[in-house]
Amino acid sequence: MTAGGEKTSSGAARRGLMFVLSSPSGAGKSTLAGMLIKKMAGLRMSVSVTTRAKRPGEVDGQHYHFIDKAKFDEMAKADELLEHAPVFDNFYGTPRQPVEAALAAGQDVLFDIDWQGTQQLREKARADVVSVFILPPSAADLEKRLHTRAQDSDAVIRSRMDRASHELSHWAEYDYVVTNYDLTTAFAEVETILKAERLKRERQTGLSAFVRDLQNQLGG
Repeated sequence: MTAGGEKTSSGAARRGLMFVLSSPSGAGKSTLAGMLIKKMAGLRMSVSVTTRAKRPGEVDGQHYHFIDKAKFDEMAKADELLEHAPVFDNFYGTPRQPVEAALAAGQDVLFDIDWQGTQQLREKARADVVSVFILPPSAADLEKRLHTRAQDSDAVIRSRMDRASHELSHWAEYDYVVTNYDLTTAFAEVETILKAERLKRERQTGLSAFVRDLQNQLGG
């Protein structure tokens, strides 16, 4: 795929990337993802399919595509999902077509997924994936955040806390790690990572032509 849309500061065409944020539930990845989407031009959110029920305030097609298990299995069997995994007795997956179209147009795609999905993306498109793991500052802080958002029962929160230890064991598989002591600081760090990754030489598909033109202008 060749990039044709987004350009770097040099004016060279750029290949899109998959920017992955993962964390234990409640550590802040979804909040950080929302902040990135609002601020960063050329970045779009990957909208996953899921078999779980909608939560209050969620919009089908915006937060998730809500489908039944039969449809999910059909998509997985047809290789229409870049990654998929069970999470808390529900299933989540990333539709392939919109992501591949965005990358081809030089757009970046933001993923709010867990370590299982990140592993699958890396296996299929390692050069396109940039992964960031968000750590909570402490277990007490993580539990407090889960209670504060008031979306889950006490039993579900206990389950999420139990699962957090296992999720944390995968931190070393990620390209970058950010500890969310303070949301403003954590956002600045994540934003810096994305900006730097966009400038990698191998992603600037039009850079060779740009440099050749500069050389010609200089008489080289």
